[in-house]
Amino acid sequence: MIVRKRKWRRIDRRASSLYNKHSMSSNSANTGPMNYQQTGVNYDQLDAFKRACQQAAASTLGALAKHGMKEPPGVRGESAYLLELPDGYLAHVEEGLGTKNLVADAVLEKTGKSFYRNIGIDTVATIVNDLATCGALPVSVAMHAAVGDASWFGHVQRTQDLAEGFAEGCRQADAVWGGGETPALQGIVNPGMIVLAGSAVGQIRPKHYRIVGDVRQGDAIVMLASGGVQTNGLSLCRAIAKRLPEGYLTPMADGRAYGQALLDPSVIYVRFIAACQQAGLHLHYAAHVTGHGWRKLMRLDEPFVYRLTDLRPLPELFQFIMRSGPVELREAYATFNMGAGFAVYVAPADAQRCLGIARGAGYDAWQAGTVVRQGKRKAVEIVPAGIAFEGETLQVR
Repeated sequence: MIVRKRKWRRIDRRASSLYNKHSMSSNSANTGPMNYQQTGVNYDQLDAFKRACQQAAASTLGALAKHGMKEPPGVRGESAYLLELPDGYLAHVEEGLGTKNLVADAVLEKTGKSFYRNIGIDTVATIVNDLATCGALPVSVAMHAAVGDASWFGHVQRTQDLAEGFAEGCRQADAVWGGGETPALQGIVNPGMIVLAGSAVGQIRPKHYRIVGDVRQGDAIVMLASGGVQTNGLSLCRAIAKRLPEGYLTPMADGRAYGQALLDPSVIYVRFIAACQQAGLHLHYAAHVTGHGWRKLMRLDEPFVYRLTDLRPLPELFQFIMRSGPVELREAYATFNMGAGFAVYVAPADAQRCLGIARGAGYDAWQAGTVVRQGKRKAVEIVPAGIAFEGETLQVR
């Protein structure tokens, strides 16, 4: 299964007041809105290190010529790194799951039920979805599973679920699981815990399948639905659980427990990209909506305004997060995928065709907005919610 289909209705500008009502109400005894930075995730500091690494990395480019390869222009700061070959590109990505497995550990302890199969899928998804943003299809995926003590692998059900989930993620991405590493890092990783990450190698052939960032005035923004919180913002989700009287077992309005909803598996979007390539549909750009939330929609360097006018009603999980934190609406869109895990930009004439390709491949997709030029301004405008993120709020290059 790729993603559950849902019937949705559009919302209009009047929804802004409803959204803000959700964002500021809270059933907890704690007061004051919560934000991601309070949990130790400071993107200003993290992104500054990334930019420093990009500058240092430029000094190593001379090595490529010895291998008969070169670095294509504009690749630094994108979600995947490319090596240009005469007939195509090789792509490489290294990514980590984050702290979602800590939710799985807590739910396992309280209920005896393992959700580690979903965690395995999540780990693959966060890797291969980044790879796909440049038009690369994954060939080989590797797992990195670092534990504080080898006894972590002694829980047979959890271990088997993780292995099966990782394999299922690879199957959904049409990639081989090529291997991995399982170090025991006592003194670095806490006892009883695992740090999950991995890497993938992919390819783009022929060269014109590469998604280069060819965004234009008037482009349609097509969004693909997420499978829940996916893999971003979990540190904030965990902090919210501590405020709830029943923690992860707290029931939501749809009857499911909060912890169970957080552990829904991520959607893998690789087959959508492959379907677009097979159909000959030119994607001007693609964004994996993970860290930085909807600010990721303006990852491209060029100054455009990404104007979102047609939003889906917020899934219950995100409404629950905003009520329970409380988490303000702007902070929620800056942190979470809010029901949209992937976005592509296409020519207006191709929008309906793109939607048809996505739905034909099993994805839930909709046309959410338009790309416009306003001089040198770079921003994401979420019009029905009355929110705008200016360019300086996303500094990944």
